[in-house]
Amino acid sequence: MKKYIRAVLFTVAVCFVLNIASAGFAVDKEGCLTCHRYPGLVRLEKTDEFKVLHIDEEKHLDSPHGKVDCRECHTQVVEIPHTGQTKVECTTNCHSDDKEKITAMDSSALSAYHQDEKFAITRMEDKSSCRVCHPLYPHSKNNKVRALVNMHTGFMVCEVCHLKKENIENLTYDWQDPEPFEFVGEPYGTHAKSETEETPGSESLISRMLNIFSSKDDSGETPKTTYLISRIAVFSEEKGEKSVLINTADNEKASLFKERGTTPDSGESKKELEYFHRDTARKEISVVCNECHSPDGILDFKKLGFNEKKTKDLQFLNIKSMLTKYETFIIPNLFGH
Repeated sequence: MKKYIRAVLFTVAVCFVLNIASAGFAVDKEGCLTCHRYPGLVRLEKTDEFKVLHIDEEKHLDSPHGKVDCRECHTQVVEIPHTGQTKVECTTNCHSDDKEKITAMDSSALSAYHQDEKFAITRMEDKSSCRVCHPLYPHSKNNKVRALVNMHTGFMVCEVCHLKKENIENLTYDWQDPEPFEFVGEPYGTHAKSETEETPGSESLISRMLNIFSSKDDSGETPKTTYLISRIAVFSEEKGEKSVLINTADNEKASLFKERGTTPDSGESKKELEYFHRDTARKEISVVCNECHSPDGILDFKKLGFNEKKTKDLQFLNIKSMLTKYETFIIPNLFGH
């Protein structure tokens, strides 16, 4: 009961701050965009199949539905995490005259309402051994955090969180070499202001993360746009030289292991899995959040190119409290839905 009361009070506080602090959130009374505004927010449903949960804040608020509270349509969303499928109801408070027409529409047509507001990476040329077995969005077991943890795919490599760092000295974190990638929606940052324009002539953070250039195809006529994305990686620094700590040595062995389709419960498979994960750390979500999102975290956001405001936002991330303090976060019915 105490946890429930604390959850309600925390929600009230979050909603109050969001409504006061930002005009953009004025119609987001339940604070849904606190999470859903992040690019790359996805939920893995099956191997290599995922549902995009990102809602572009600017596009959504400028759309006809941007003036409607989210729970007017998503009436079954009452707690965090949202488990299972949530039916969209368009005729309870709106579109009552079109009830027959909307009832006849299939779910794919209804999901198209947010189609232009979503961004997610669909393919990345990641050369690490992790990706031989694990899909692009690997986190699926924990319903509470899977979407928010999977979001990190577009910002950092696996080793930032999962590398055993106890016996490695002189670690640094920086942007790795850009990788080709494909996506749905608009790529990161194309609608955003520069993060580092406080210093005239400085390179924006977005230009460091995302490179877009056009090239000719083989005929030399049709322009082809190529997208490259840079992510944060772990480096070992010695005598002024930095080496990226990404495992590519096990790719061949991992490919053979995957091709054999061996059962994870067998003794031989367990030994192989232990070998592949010998340098992999598995952590509780509370540990992972605080490792980066705190003033004394391992990532120096300012050094990475984030401006003062964004650095503080990342250090004191408000989502962290919802993930680490509550098993189930009840969304209170504050506004009469």
